[in-house]
Amino acid sequence: MHVRLAILLVLGCVLADGAPRQAVPDRLNIISIVTDDQARWSIGAYGNRESITPNMDRIAREGARFENAFVATPVCSPSRAAFLTGRYGTQVGITDYLAPNEQDAGAGLPPGVAIWPQVLHDNGYATALVGKWHLGARPEHHPTRRGFDHFYGFVGGGNTPMDPTLEVEGKETKLRGSLPDLMTDDAIRFVESNRARPFALLLHFREPHLPYGPVPEVDSAPFKSLDPTIPDSPGLDRAQVKTWTRDYYASIHAIDRNLGRLLDRLDALDLTRRTIVLFTSDHGYNIGHHGIHAKGNGFWAAGGVRGPTRPNMWETSIRVPLLVRWPGVVKPGQVVREAVTNLDTFASVLGMLGIDAPRGHRHEGMDFSPLLRGEQRAWRDTLYGQYDLHNAGLAYMRMIRTPRYKLVRHYFANLMDELYDLERDPEEKNNLARPAGITDPTLRAAHDDLLRRLVEWQKSIKDPILDDPRRRP
Repeated sequence: MHVRLAILLVLGCVLADGAPRQAVPDRLNIISIVTDDQARWSIGAYGNRESITPNMDRIAREGARFENAFVATPVCSPSRAAFLTGRYGTQVGITDYLAPNEQDAGAGLPPGVAIWPQVLHDNGYATALVGKWHLGARPEHHPTRRGFDHFYGFVGGGNTPMDPTLEVEGKETKLRGSLPDLMTDDAIRFVESNRARPFALLLHFREPHLPYGPVPEVDSAPFKSLDPTIPDSPGLDRAQVKTWTRDYYASIHAIDRNLGRLLDRLDALDLTRRTIVLFTSDHGYNIGHHGIHAKGNGFWAAGGVRGPTRPNMWETSIRVPLLVRWPGVVKPGQVVREAVTNLDTFASVLGMLGIDAPRGHRHEGMDFSPLLRGEQRAWRDTLYGQYDLHNAGLAYMRMIRTPRYKLVRHYFANLMDELYDLERDPEEKNNLARPAGITDPTLRAAHDDLLRRLVEWQKSIKDPILDDPRRRP
């Protein structure tokens, strides 16, 4: 009688749900791949027909491509802090890249600020950072103090693309070979050693940061005879810009080739079906775009001569590639058009893995994992950004971006603000915030509304610039 009752109860559950209950699947792994200075425009999946990126394109083909992914700050350290914490640079005290003297003096990501790898570690994940850290060089800032079981890489901002010095098992070690190859070798070793348990691997390349080379012949050879397409910006030394572009593509090829090695190893170990792969960059990049070379602290490149820094938050500097392969959930070739930011990574990684954020942790991002599941959600249409440049120049910028307009407010500077109509001027060639003032009533109303909303956002994050006595009305 008891057996019959048990059978009836099971059948009742099946009928009530419409399908048998599924066992809870094993926890998923995640691999985060972040490149350094890689522009969205440099990848085949985003329309480039000259760069050779078959493995980045593979992730897009087998997963999702985000069409409107941005960063909150267009330089390294504050962007990486936002990616890991979900908080703006001013909220963690990192507003420009950490220069060596600043790191020596103790600057870095404050202890006690949660990062998502630490949360995964605390939930039983094996964790590794392979590659670049750049969030503090003192012992208290070391990755192994922030939830990483394994670190192989460099804590500073730069390294050499060939024969680098890396921290290996806690010791600075001079190695021979290509940096992307060495890093990927270690990443594969970590995956192999931890394949029987859930793991989180952060593979954060130095490439394609300057200097772009040298790279192995296999990476440079495809571009030796390329006559690359370059921006049509006045005053460029076109030969120099084309050389930079060829070298940039070769550096990206070194990443892509190694990405293929890692993806193939996941296949061979039967880990692909239960491993999320997230690919992005720490910010965008310019090679002749707007007449500059590099990113939010790019320098004028007209005439082939390195000129002063041009602080900026142009689209080319803040837009990034974002590709996510999530087998069994994301439809192959899915395109996500909602505007996301690297601040969303904290909430989204935890959302994809089904892990709660620490109680009381404040983050400024949104969880985009429902978008990857194909769910309809109310979503933002406005993004905010900030950049306080103090290395090799001074600038204090705050940005608000809507689908139509972008306003960049330059604090402590007169006649420097920027206003662009992104629908009519997507390349941001025409600054509508002219020194003579905005005379069109409709545009003036739009500007004033943007400025009001920008200040409201600054208040919401307790932006210290609002309390600075130098601030003008």
